[in-house]
Amino acid sequence: MRQPLKFIPNPRRRASLSALLISPWLMRSVWAQALGPVPSGAASGVQLAMPWPPGRSPQDFGVSEKFDGVRAVWDGQVLRFRSGRVIAAPGGFLSALPRVALDGELWMGRGTFDRLSGVVRQAEPDDQAWRAVKYLVFDVPGHAGPFAERVAVVQSTLAQAQQPWLVPVAQREVKDARALQALLQDTVRQGGEGLMLHRFDALWQSGRTDALFKLKPEQDEEGLVVGHQPGQGRLVGMTGALLVQMASGQRFALGSGLSDALRRDPPPVGSWVTYRFPERTPSGLPRFASFVRVREAE
Repeated sequence: MRQPLKFIPNPRRRASLSALLISPWLMRSVWAQALGPVPSGAASGVQLAMPWPPGRSPQDFGVSEKFDGVRAVWDGQVLRFRSGRVIAAPGGFLSALPRVALDGELWMGRGTFDRLSGVVRQAEPDDQAWRAVKYLVFDVPGHAGPFAERVAVVQSTLAQAQQPWLVPVAQREVKDARALQALLQDTVRQGGEGLMLHRFDALWQSGRTDALFKLKPEQDEEGLVVGHQPGQGRLVGMTGALLVQMASGQRFALGSGLSDALRRDPPPVGSWVTYRFPERTPSGLPRFASFVRVREAE
């Protein structure tokens, strides 16, 4: 009989907790709920990107920067997170948006994700803080035309709105794979996260699509925290690593990137975390994975 994994609780908690053991079948169900389509209430769902295949030519794709912001979908009346939950933006921000569907990222600049997240997830919006937030728009969900036509619609729609914080995401053409890698390196060198590639002739559709890709120096994924491993040496009395379960049901220890504050008070079992890694092992596990952040509830 398979023995349950031992759960090492946070030393600051007195209660004895059991390991969270999730079957592959249940894990797939949980994963689908976490990363699946936007629930009813959102007007159009969202498109989700796939990793860019190494060496593929970027011809016929629009290439833009991948902004490390908060995804926001506007249906013409309500602004929502990717999950479908309503974003509590100031009335002045919402009233200035065009009455057409938009898809984009709320953004405050490179390297400001944590500050941005704190602003846009408040139940009561801070008008002063929101003045630093831009809405970078890259698509018009549900529009019948191909992406090239939708880019033109984004540009003309936002030009009519005449709001300096309402910005169309620039799309550019890149001639070959070598030029694409050079652009990626230059973007990352300037503090960017990576690139997005969208096929110009692709029609809009919700969910994951082979028309939309992301290209980054490292891959990133989200996993479910199912336990904590005890620290050793300097980390005695703290969490040494998070035990993380992937969509496949495979588990691995994620310790790199954790601050001492997180080791003293780690993300609880059942929370979702984002991690980055440069490559996979032959068995499919992330190699040299590093913790990025806890995924906030949306």
